[in-house]
Amino acid sequence: MYDAQREACLAAAQAGGKVLLGYFRKLDPATITEKTKNDMVSEADRAAETAIHAELDFRFPQYGFMGEEGGASGDTERRWIVDPLDGTLNFVQGFPHWCVSVALWDAEGPVVGCVLDPLREDCFLAVRGMGATWNGQPMHVSQQEGLDGAFLATGFAFQLGERWPTFNAALGRVFPRAKGIRRAGSAALDLAHVACGIFDGYFELGLKPWDLAAGALLVQEAGGVITDWNGGQGWFQSGNLVVGTRGVAQDLLETLEG
Repeated sequence: MYDAQREACLAAAQAGGKVLLGYFRKLDPATITEKTKNDMVSEADRAAETAIHAELDFRFPQYGFMGEEGGASGDTERRWIVDPLDGTLNFVQGFPHWCVSVALWDAEGPVVGCVLDPLREDCFLAVRGMGATWNGQPMHVSQQEGLDGAFLATGFAFQLGERWPTFNAALGRVFPRAKGIRRAGSAALDLAHVACGIFDGYFELGLKPWDLAAGALLVQEAGGVITDWNGGQGWFQSGNLVVGTRGVAQDLLETLEG
């Protein structure tokens, strides 16, 4: 089931990744602009999204499309949700931590999802109800039982604005209990790394649909838990995520709430 969609998702991510590899550490500074303060976009983002969109439109012209750079078009019930370059600031600075995120969503949620890390040749792929893989091998979240001693990922962007005090207070409560907390700058990769067991959990505020559309399915199909910061299922709408093994996610929720 969904074999054709899975192949399309993978092919599109690979097409975007190929484009990005051609630009990495070779960007013309004149092609880098700010969408809003400290929120970068480059020629690489746009070129990758064009390649991804073309691949998906060729295979499934009946599906809609939502991309970070080009916006939404077509069918809203079945549509691809794409971040052609998650970690743009990293990419622009030459920091080697960024990825491509491609997912198909329908009225029930995510159907297929791929997070591709071209530099490390890491491919994370999931299909609803059929599990998740890392470079073709089944993957699962870690066996960490709780927050104490957990290895966590998080994110905080300049765009947090007035939400920063809320996040900062929550971070202060989590910090003493975790083994380590990393902020690497790519939400999609953070989710993929929870799904494969590198991280035990993850929390962030204010993500956009394209940041989490593929990674959320990876986590779900790898046996992980996703909620919003209230413990509900409004995470896609709010962009506020608590993610991890069952025990880590539960402990995170309680700790974030104070």
